[in-house]
Amino acid sequence: MQDQPLRYVLLEHFGAPDDPGGCHLDLLLEDGESCRSWRLDAIPHLNGPAIRATALPPHRLIWLERESATVSGGRGWARRVVGGTMRSGLPTRADLPIQVELEGMSVIGLSEPVLLEIDGSECRLRQEKDEEAASGT
Repeated sequence: MQDQPLRYVLLEHFGAPDDPGGCHLDLLLEDGESCRSWRLDAIPHLNGPAIRATALPPHRLIWLERESATVSGGRGWARRVVGGTMRSGLPTRADLPIQVELEGMSVIGLSEPVLLEIDGSECRLRQEKDEEAASGT
């Protein structure tokens, strides 16, 4: 049984040599001894369309605690946009869809909890309350 809630962070990553735009976001979800990680072009709009999520190699847990730092290997610089805890864990297999509630998103103006969904190369943010109201439940 898990004693501490799992954490997440969204980092703004500047100056990555493989990023033609010069800036993207890294989404990190705590998963044991490392973080499952994705590159996002932007923060998904709440209850909006999916955005592209490109899977990245696992990131070190230290990124869950840093406010800003130089990325190793001359890969730029990153700073925290938002971070907090997840109400549930990740599926054991990395190829399965992810659906977790995030707490801490109010820092960027979103009502909580926010449901993060990653399925393949698509990422969405939803609020379950809005979905329930729309369906009449």
